[in-house]
Amino acid sequence: MTIEVTSAVIERLLTEAAQAHPRECCGILLGEGAAITILQPAKNVHPKPETHFEIDPQALVDAHRAARDGGPAIMGYYHSHPNGLAHPSSTDMEMSVSDGSIWAIVATRDVTFWRSVEQGFVPLPYSVSAR
Repeated sequence: MTIEVTSAVIERLLTEAAQAHPRECCGILLGEGAAITILQPAKNVHPKPETHFEIDPQALVDAHRAARDGGPAIMGYYHSHPNGLAHPSSTDMEMSVSDGSIWAIVATRDVTFWRSVEQGFVPLPYSVSAR
């Protein structure tokens, strides 16, 4: 399954990662159907933000409430890898849950998307739209 991501979301992911460097940025991917149309940045509350991330729990609560009240659906999550590698790290693999959510990993000028499955993560093809 190919997901659709707006060019604005891709650019914002790259900007968030660059602004957070050398720390990891993180946040929530929002949209509908198979389209990611909105990015909701969140504070990285992990005690070692240079090498790990933890999305601020309040941001997650707020996103779930907004979706329940008719806002955009939570499609998945994103974080950056300041080391320049846009694929799941061993820590990402250990922390994955097999819930089918989408994960974007941002590194330097590269964004990759992954689906969280029982085995960890599998690459997720995507197309970029102008909307």
